[in-house]
Amino acid sequence: MTLPRRFLITGGSQGIGAALVIRARKSGHQVVFSGRNDAHIQQMAQQTGAHGIRADVSSDADNQRLVDECGARMGGIDVLINNAAFGYTTEIGTLDMNTMRSLFATNVFGAVDLTNRVVPQMKERGDGDIVNLASTSGMKGAKGGTVYAGSKWAMRGITQCWQADLRPHGIRVICICPSEVQTNWMGKTGRNNPNKLYADDIAATIMAGLDMPRRVLWTELAIFANNPWKED
Repeated sequence: MTLPRRFLITGGSQGIGAALVIRARKSGHQVVFSGRNDAHIQQMAQQTGAHGIRADVSSDADNQRLVDECGARMGGIDVLINNAAFGYTTEIGTLDMNTMRSLFATNVFGAVDLTNRVVPQMKERGDGDIVNLASTSGMKGAKGGTVYAGSKWAMRGITQCWQADLRPHGIRVICICPSEVQTNWMGKTGRNNPNKLYADDIAATIMAGLDMPRRVLWTELAIFANNPWKED
């Protein structure tokens, strides 16, 4: 990528988002990131020099505030990474519909709303990158997966629509589908098998895709651990 570029990373205070903030800053890029935990935001900002903002992507007002802040601090957004998401697993027949609506508001509608606000400036420049974090859960149905997997199936389809919309404008849209990653996902800790994926593995893959020549588009990429069953 031409240095420096201007990144907006949602859900950037922990997990994959935090790994992306770290890598983007180490590569010399300007970074604004959002999160919902003040302590995590402050820690990441101090560690990296990136600018953290407390914001909820399910809020239209917060999304506009993010875009405005990026304009004020960086002059715009070259790379948008739609990473903010949360999980919910239960079988059909026991779904809480309010939880499903809340999850889609973050995992799907929030990403769409934020991107809708960013794309006009990218089209005006004829350049930009949008990275959507989906999941291998969005590639195959599974027990209990109606809500979370459904949101990731949606992001895969939305990505393909955006590619059709934006490729003629020089804007790349990439869909990344990680398998299980060792993060504090859904409150789970202690998943310390060194042969499973780490957040930084996903961040490194995303940065590699962004570093490809502008004529190259990774449309969709699933990322698995090579040998997660190995016992060390």
